[in-house]
Amino acid sequence: MHSAMKLRFISPTLHGFADYSAGIGLILMPNILQLGESSIVAYWLSVVTGIAVIFASSLTDYKLGIIRTIPFQGHLAIDLLVALAFISAPIIFDFTGLDAYYYVFNAAVVFTVVSLSENDY
Repeated sequence: MHSAMKLRFISPTLHGFADYSAGIGLILMPNILQLGESSIVAYWLSVVTGIAVIFASSLTDYKLGIIRTIPFQGHLAIDLLVALAFISAPIIFDFTGLDAYYYVFNAAVVFTVVSLSENDY
């Protein structure tokens, strides 16, 4: 018999690498992409979220956490809130063009990573 394919294959450690990379990307990409054409909020929401992602990651109870006070399941819940904020931001703040696409893309990435992350940690 073949074993079933595991749909949740992103380990907490791999998720941690993705978190810190995403945090850095969220801080740097607004400058690289020159976000803020439709609203300065498009620029700063990314930067502030990037800082928050790095902070939350450092507090998460996984191998790459520093203080390890947030359970991994709680971390995944925070990620879902970020994805919901990102998918809502273009509507709430009237982002257009690249500003809107950036947040829709990032929301899709976060939803995907959360849905593929092991949650029985």
